[in-house]
Amino acid sequence: MASATGSIEPVSHTGRTPQRIFAIWITTLALLGVIGVIAVLAIGGRPDPAALRGVAPLLGGEWRFHLGDDRRWANTDVDDSRWETVNIGAPASSHDGDVGLPNYVGGWMAHGHPGYQGYAWYRRSVTVPAEPRAWDVLGPTLVEDGYELYWNGVLLGGSGRLGASPRVVGTHPLIFALPADAAGTTGVLAIRTFMQPGNDAAADSGGIHVAPTLAPRPESRELYHVEWWRTIAGYIVELVEPLAMFAVIGLALAIRRRSSHPRFIAWVCIALAFSAVKRLDNAIVSWTDLMSLPTYAWLAKVLWTPLSLGAWTFAWNRWNIRSRAIDIATLLLTLVGIVSGALQFAITTHAFRLALLSLLLLIAVRIIRTGPLRKLATATLLTIMVSQFSGELGSMGVPTIWFPFGIGVTLTQYVYAIAIPLLAWLIVQTLYPKEA
Repeated sequence: MASATGSIEPVSHTGRTPQRIFAIWITTLALLGVIGVIAVLAIGGRPDPAALRGVAPLLGGEWRFHLGDDRRWANTDVDDSRWETVNIGAPASSHDGDVGLPNYVGGWMAHGHPGYQGYAWYRRSVTVPAEPRAWDVLGPTLVEDGYELYWNGVLLGGSGRLGASPRVVGTHPLIFALPADAAGTTGVLAIRTFMQPGNDAAADSGGIHVAPTLAPRPESRELYHVEWWRTIAGYIVELVEPLAMFAVIGLALAIRRRSSHPRFIAWVCIALAFSAVKRLDNAIVSWTDLMSLPTYAWLAKVLWTPLSLGAWTFAWNRWNIRSRAIDIATLLLTLVGIVSGALQFAITTHAFRLALLSLLLLIAVRIIRTGPLRKLATATLLTIMVSQFSGELGSMGVPTIWFPFGIGVTLTQYVYAIAIPLLAWLIVQTLYPKEA
């Protein structure tokens, strides 16, 4: 239809056609992602098969325990009669508060050593059944933060690197072969553990939280695979959601030039990138040895958290008419967050987060009053805010983790599952048709 000036006005339904297509793709991919995650959670959350546990018992019960470090404590001739005794056995119904690992027991801080961080040793005698088979020890699946495992004074392996310059990594399933002549003998199993000083610690932190396992082959390999499935399930969301965030970035960049909010989209891409890397680091540190725990903690506190919060605030400040005062305040607060994280100033870190939360609430009020796509934009912003400030909600008594299928899924992960499709749909809604 021609206008008074002779230009051709676009037909209204033309602009909605790509939006419908995008909506179908967003919905389809979101459903596929949810179905895939549920399948992995269901597989990983299954209890250990009774047939495997019947021949592969956990080495729980009483162990000798000693704070400090001496490599000679791995030897068989060490007199450990004056060492402390700790019980690291627990029922399968007892699980950790993160992944949901079964047979969880509190660490040394809950057994008379509150606040201690550093080295400690565990020792016990183990009798290997006299079956003519090869035998393995499956390492403890949860240790703070690194360990070495010895059999009769011989190092079999471990998690991370201990010694003069320790390097601790996330504990994941490991399997160690006992000597070929171990069947029918009694040996000394010694575990040297190290908790990284300066790491955040709970009241039950420190040392071994899940006992190792003695198992014959091939059952040991089967149980090892079961443990890995549980570990993968524990962090599968931290892989799927970052991939979804990167997909939204690709979508946003593809339509940015035709969007009515190009500056909003630019900052959303930056915020999504920071948020995706922060979430992906959780999977990397839990599945691989590529990143040490101190590096992981430093990146989260000093870079990814303040940068992502700042970028989200910059982005939403561009949904309506930009407020320069909010931009300046956001920049200053982000710098405060970076410095506070680097210097480990908990009070200023908390203040920085609350200040940015206040700015986002102010932006939300502006959107509710005068913003375009008011309902969708407000809903999307609120879900983003919940994902970024779940810790503050937890301090108010809001539950922040649930265990569907026995695997931990956090409030942040649930909310991102809603926020990511909403954000993708909001970006699509900013499309406008080019003039003919």
